[in-house]
Amino acid sequence: MSIQTTFLVDQSAVIPYRIQDGQIEVMVITSSTGKRWVIPKGLIEPDMTPQDSAAKEAWEEAGLLGQVFPDLLGTYEYQKSGYTCRVEVFLMQVNAVLEIWPEASYRMRQWVSIPKAIKRVKEPELKLILADLPKRFW
Repeated sequence: MSIQTTFLVDQSAVIPYRIQDGQIEVMVITSSTGKRWVIPKGLIEPDMTPQDSAAKEAWEEAGLLGQVFPDLLGTYEYQKSGYTCRVEVFLMQVNAVLEIWPEASYRMRQWVSIPKAIKRVKEPELKLILADLPKRFW
C-alpha cells in the first residue's frame, strides 16, 4: 500500500481590469509555455503580502502597474509538476500598461471581455470567479 502525499504550494494572482467604453475588460496572458491563457500569478514572496506579491507578478508577467484591492475574490487550485497549487485571486485596477516588461519576450497579453476570459481560462473555479466580477461593479 502506498501513501500519496500532496504538496500544496501557495500562490497569489490578480485579475487585471480596466473600464473601456463603459465595459469591463480583463487582461489575460499566455502561460510561460505559451500553450494556455492564464492570469498573472506566482509564488507568494516570503516578505510580501499576497496582494503585493500578485502585483509584482502582474508587472513581471504582463507589464501592468496598478492598485490591487485587499479583498480576496476567491481561490482555485491546479496541478503543476506533481504539486497542487492553491491560488488566492485579487482584483487589480490597471493604471499603466508598459511596453517593455521582464517576460515580454515569451508572453502574449490581451484585453478581453469577461465572457471571452471565461472561455479562455481552463480552471473551473477561476471561471466562476470571473463570472462573479460584474457584481462587484454594479
